Amino acid sequence: MAELLHRLGTFAARRAWAVIVVWVVILGVVVGGFLVGFKGLSSSFDIPGTASGDVIAELQDELPDFSGASGAVVFRTTDGSALTADQKSAITSLVDSSGDLPDVARVTDPFATQQQLDDQRQQVVDGRAQLADARSQAESGQQQLDAGAAQLDAGQQQLDSARAQLEAAPLPAAQKQAQLDALDGQQAQLDQQRSALEQQQTQVTDGLAQIAAQEAQLDDGAELLSFADAIRLVSDDGSTAIVNVSFDQPRLELAEASKEAVVEHFTADPVAGVDVAFNTEISQGVPEILGVGEAIGVAIAAIVLVVVLGSLLAASFPIITALVGVAIGAMATLSFSGLVQMASVTPILGVMLGLAVGIDYALFILYRHRRQLLQGADVVESIGLANGTAGNAVVFAGMTVIVALLALNITGIPFLGLMGTAGAVSVLVAVLIAVSLTPALLGLARMRVLGRAARARAAAAADAAEHPRRTARTAAIDADEHPRRAARIETGSVATTGRPVRPMSTVRAVVTMLVATAALLVVAIPALSMRLGLPDGGSEAEDSTAYQAFTWTEDAFGAGANAPLLVTAALPAGTAEADVQGLQLDVARELFAQDDVAAVAPVAVSDDRTLAAFQVIPAEGPNAVSTEQLVRDLRALPPVNGDIALGVAGAAAINIDISEGLADVLPIYLVVVVGLSFLIMVAVFRSLLVPLIATGGFVLSLFATYGAVTAVFQWGWLGDLFGVHNPGPILSFLPVILVGILFGLAMDYQLFLASGMREAWAHGAAPRLAVAQGFRAGRTVVTAAAIIMIAVFSGFIASDSVIIKSMGLGLALGVLFDAFVVRMLLVPALMHVLGGSVWWLPRWLDRIAPNVDVEGSALERRHPAHHGV
Repeated sequence: MAELLHRLGTFAARRAWAVIVVWVVILGVVVGGFLVGFKGLSSSFDIPGTASGDVIAELQDELPDFSGASGAVVFRTTDGSALTADQKSAITSLVDSSGDLPDVARVTDPFATQQQLDDQRQQVVDGRAQLADARSQAESGQQQLDAGAAQLDAGQQQLDSARAQLEAAPLPAAQKQAQLDALDGQQAQLDQQRSALEQQQTQVTDGLAQIAAQEAQLDDGAELLSFADAIRLVSDDGSTAIVNVSFDQPRLELAEASKEAVVEHFTADPVAGVDVAFNTEISQGVPEILGVGEAIGVAIAAIVLVVVLGSLLAASFPIITALVGVAIGAMATLSFSGLVQMASVTPILGVMLGLAVGIDYALFILYRHRRQLLQGADVVESIGLANGTAGNAVVFAGMTVIVALLALNITGIPFLGLMGTAGAVSVLVAVLIAVSLTPALLGLARMRVLGRAARARAAAAADAAEHPRRTARTAAIDADEHPRRAARIETGSVATTGRPVRPMSTVRAVVTMLVATAALLVVAIPALSMRLGLPDGGSEAEDSTAYQAFTWTEDAFGAGANAPLLVTAALPAGTAEADVQGLQLDVARELFAQDDVAAVAPVAVSDDRTLAAFQVIPAEGPNAVSTEQLVRDLRALPPVNGDIALGVAGAAAINIDISEGLADVLPIYLVVVVGLSFLIMVAVFRSLLVPLIATGGFVLSLFATYGAVTAVFQWGWLGDLFGVHNPGPILSFLPVILVGILFGLAMDYQLFLASGMREAWAHGAAPRLAVAQGFRAGRTVVTAAAIIMIAVFSGFIASDSVIIKSMGLGLALGVLFDAFVVRMLLVPALMHVLGGSVWWLPRWLDRIAPNVDVEGSALERRHPAHHGV
């Protein structure tokens, strides 16, 4: 590989314009592909096989109107007064005219719906009064019937007494018969009256039974309605109203243009005296990737490059190549958005890494080339050797990052794997540009990559190589006149003074080791309480419409109104229509009985009465611990009545499922990456302890990063400084992303520092002296590379998007901890304490391990003329 890169670098230096034209053509092709293939990004995330995903699939079959995405448009008066009739009419007109918007299934008029809810509550009151009147009338009739029955009983007793007296009286037969016939007539009248009374009694009894049934039904309806008392679309004070918008497309398939059409519709004709805001489901689009913060980060990187390279022209090359790489990598990825569903965060990782590693990789090659020029090497020969040595290390480091990013696909989470693939593409492009376009630019620049003073030193070194005797005669005189310059020339780029390299003291090494480890462990403490989640409207920028909608809703309707859950109930087969309300009540009672439930409302029943849907409003917001526990509690409930199974979906439940899925794969991914790092470093450094030290240091810096991010974004520490105004859970996929990226970057720094230590040891230096010499040789370029990384990543902290902000801060802190604490303090101290044993490798492993010449030492031996004197 080193020889191939040497030839590529030499060719690029000699055929610079041909190489530049090739990259311009590639850029043009990618731009064309982007213009043709880019079809937009999704602002939603999904993980297949989750509980909420299964519920949504069931809804698509049984209740398709409730399976699509949904959002809220919040209207609020500017002065906090109640909405006037004219304002209500204007909002209703906007609702009525929104039916033709793309992908919109229905839009709810808040005033009509709220009136229906109020009417239903009033109907319950009126129904109770009517039933009370009916019962009063029926009971009065019962009293009359009871009185009539008593009269009939008294009349019957009189007839029976008269009949007994008459039969006992000694009257003539004809007279007695006549009187008995008269009594029989009276008995017939009495029986007729009793029959009529019994009919009336039956009517009254049936009426009372019907009233009782109606009262029971009304009580059930009232109880069911009472569970939804906290659900409102117009606030109690009348100042705020929510327009619910339902789409006929699922979240991941909903086009950004459809959401933008809703925003445009409700903002095109403002309602006087009324503000409007849109929740995240509607307003959250593709975040701005590059802004002022990113420009400042690149500017800081440019300053570092100027300081390290000593030339504005040389400093511009890494930035130019990095920007070209970012453009190619990002647009190449986005060109496939029409074929593959991409989340809005997909290109972010590629842009971050493309900028950072693009600058660093070009710096490594340029720094090596500059050092060789200062030693008197020919320009083209120096470019070839720099590409074969430092470029070889760049290829290895880049491949390490790429493998770590591609390993995100093993998580089984599509959007995360796609992010890793997009990042890997950007890193691959950065590597290819570093080993081809950078040598071409260096070939065009020739000696102008050095400043004037440096060019004079390079000329002196070249002259020394051509005329060694003359140099020897003048060396003593020059050293007397310019001792510092003589020392710099003598020691080359490894040292900046004439002082010899000496190993640190063992006491200092032990103290450094203990302090560094303790500091990282202390910073990692907050990670023990880290919670994962996805950002809600409360995490957005304070001047954003999503934040306004979130806070307005919370103020007017309670925190839970921002976190509605959709609960499904599988009704028994053959459920009759008359039994539906009773089953709904049974389910609602069970749901409402749970802790932290503010309201429950039945929203729909499928046509075949096999599935019922309920809206559940939690007591707190979407990222609250209680809401997360509520979702778990609902899913853990046994079937209602023994045969009604429940399912939970909704934005809050989906976010919880995604976060739990990511938390589950984090340990697996961490083991894979750590194991991979160990195997790679065994081959590179031909040692067991060096990989163990490097891997342990990586784990320490990783958890320190987790702790610092948790302290800022979850605990709110330094929130004002970093723009975190509403602390909450950590971005659910951030820990996994940090593992992949920081692993690759950590291996970069380990490579550029420890490889120099091994080279010094292999050339006969004492183990502890080799550590000091290797550290001295690599510290400048690693320090510069780390500062550039931190500057570029920190630029993203200024983003309004909490996703980009948290990723930027996490990566910046990760590089800070790993480069400056682990690689430059902890690792050298540990290697010093361990001494020569640090390079021990079993013989059998030494025989089978591949010989990875990362620094291109063999190439230097084959091309001795390419590096100075």
